[in-house]
Amino acid sequence: MGKIIAIANQKGGVGKTTSSINLAASLAALEYKTLMVDADPQANATSGIGEDPKQITAGIYECMVDGIDPYDCIIQTDIAYLDLLPSHIDLVGAEVELVDYEEREEKMKQALAPIKDDYDFIIIDCSPSLGLITINALTAADSIIIPVQCEYFALEGLGKLLNTIKIIQSRLNKELEIEGILLTMYDMRLRLSNQVVEEVTTHFKSMVFDTLIPRNIKLSESPSFGLPAIAHDAESKGAISYLNLAHEIIAKNQLAVVD
Repeated sequence: MGKIIAIANQKGGVGKTTSSINLAASLAALEYKTLMVDADPQANATSGIGEDPKQITAGIYECMVDGIDPYDCIIQTDIAYLDLLPSHIDLVGAEVELVDYEEREEKMKQALAPIKDDYDFIIIDCSPSLGLITINALTAADSIIIPVQCEYFALEGLGKLLNTIKIIQSRLNKELEIEGILLTMYDMRLRLSNQVVEEVTTHFKSMVFDTLIPRNIKLSESPSFGLPAIAHDAESKGAISYLNLAHEIIAKNQLAVVD
């Protein structure tokens, strides 16, 4: 049975989508069958892996709102072992449409249940909000990765997110765990970056991943090619960092790395 990991932070610009795309691709590169779920109406994860959101006729929105079989929506990407459950702009409407549904917080969990056994990992890219779609993702997930950028406002909003996680743990998903806090946009030359790393690791200790994701031009430009960094430039610092993160997650979950 696959492990569902949501990548979430209501703060924008912290590297959620970059982390979702590149972690999913890195797990696939290690030959773990991986599904990336784009749960953001902006559909950047969909376009960042080479699919045109405007051409998507059915995705996670239709699975949640209309009960469409996810097998009818999943796209096989050009990357071995990596599939995509895409998004498009209609997902914005799901926030409103789901309000009157029974078990509205569990629609994504119900949608993913039939396919969970088919994958080793399911990575959910969440939108930058704590709205109903993100709550659905956290209700469906086994764990959450929280990206935090190594900048001045790094801890802003983190307390609110952790409080939301506690509420979901108590009311909707008792099994939800924090997989880890991921420090992104790290620049070793900047004193501020190093101060943020020190502050976050001092405060959250073992919750913080050892892997630091650097500021890296290849990470920034690879979405414009519709590729994860590992497919765009496998030797770039960004690609190597996400591969290290994948190894760290595999070790944490006591899984064997495929040679």
